[in-house]
Amino acid sequence: MRIFKFLVLPLLVLALLAALYFWAALSWSYSSGERAGWVQKLSNKGWLCKTWEGELALVSLPGTTPEKFLFTIWDEAVARDITRAMGKRVALHYEEKVGLPGSCFGDTRYFVTGVTVSDEIPLGAGVVVPVPPAASAASAASQ
Repeated sequence: MRIFKFLVLPLLVLALLAALYFWAALSWSYSSGERAGWVQKLSNKGWLCKTWEGELALVSLPGTTPEKFLFTIWDEAVARDITRAMGKRVALHYEEKVGLPGSCFGDTRYFVTGVTVSDEIPLGAGVVVPVPPAASAASAASQ
């Protein structure tokens, strides 16, 4: 009985606290939002825990150095959708999670939960070049 009281019970309490911490860190988002650009890199990485790691090029003006948004994907369906949208302008919906230790959960704090392919190319505030209907129909037929 003494071993249970001084060894097993504290270990159970520590395990419960660790499980509660991971549940809170995985279910709560520090921030969420969308980033738009072109996905230029996507790979399935990890020794034991495989996650999809990607890179989105955010270009504000032609001729400027693109800013990169690094992200992680847990959902295979979202990774498949992003793979299909490679080379197109996309908007990625993400949630930022803080407090997840190690790289088993992903290499970044930004976890993409959805993707939207953009059919128009914005040139500036209020100036948009729409994709011609023939090009839209051809890209939809190829998918």
